[in-house]
Amino acid sequence: MIRFLARRFLWFGVAVLAVVTVSFFLMRSVRGGPFSTERALHPAIEHNLAARYHLDWPLWKQYLQYIGPLNLDEGRARLLGGDGSDLFGGVLSGDLGPSYRYRDYTVNAILAQSLPVSIALGALALSWALLLGVAAGIASALLRGGALDAVVRLTATIGIALPNFVLAGLLIVALCFTSTWLPPAGWGRLEHLVLPAFVLGAPFAAYVARLTRSGVLEVLSQDYVRTAVAKGMPPRIVVFRHVLRGALLPVVSYMGPAAAGVLTGSLVVEKIFAIPGTGTHFVNSALNRDYTLAMGVTLLYTVLVYTLNLVVDVAYTLLDPRISLDEA
Repeated sequence: MIRFLARRFLWFGVAVLAVVTVSFFLMRSVRGGPFSTERALHPAIEHNLAARYHLDWPLWKQYLQYIGPLNLDEGRARLLGGDGSDLFGGVLSGDLGPSYRYRDYTVNAILAQSLPVSIALGALALSWALLLGVAAGIASALLRGGALDAVVRLTATIGIALPNFVLAGLLIVALCFTSTWLPPAGWGRLEHLVLPAFVLGAPFAAYVARLTRSGVLEVLSQDYVRTAVAKGMPPRIVVFRHVLRGALLPVVSYMGPAAAGVLTGSLVVEKIFAIPGTGTHFVNSALNRDYTLAMGVTLLYTVLVYTLNLVVDVAYTLLDPRISLDEA
């Protein structure tokens, strides 16, 4: 267990450093900058802004300043071209820097405000997708070849193929404009969660249903399940005690990337429904060339993906004791 966690934390550090490095240089290789607007600034103002945020430094100095520790010693401060008193710290100290567009906010403050919104939306979307997908997959497998099986498979195929922005538009027209059942956008009330959570979770529910159906059909053909049925055990006990434990392994394996996909996939959904989550800030930061905010959201997504995959590996060993963490 200790060796497994040590190895994972080592690769976690390597992955974070790689993401920070690649995203840093990619962001600055794009034409334009955070202060490039349709209305040209006075050269003196533009120069002062660049100096304020150290954008007039060479790229290697900006990179060291971005990842460096918060408390710079005198030698490092001279290396970076200043006395260190006005530097923003660095990623290693947990400081993601200031936002170039939201002048009175740091990236840490923006993420602290927007992340709970995205987590609430993602948790609701993933919860209903998991419950509906597992239930539909079990029913489809147990009634294989019937009308319900055909409906579930067809619906799952449509759910996977249909883009969420198309589904969002159709639901907004049907439930918000044609009728007034639900609000088309906004945040703050429970009804604001219904449509975006459904749209966000729909493709994941379709994937879960297909994985559950395949897993249940595979486990039903195992010898120990046939033995339980031959002994006269009630079908309900066979399914919930013997079948589901093995059938849900593919679903558990999928839930790590799915949970990360719910957060990253909420970019479009949050923009459509005007939800103030991290997805909205990520889109705006890319459009506004807000380097630090875009990199902060990217780093946040990296941490979430790695953490959720670690949780999935641990859950795998709980469902199937034959799998050890050292092999995961």
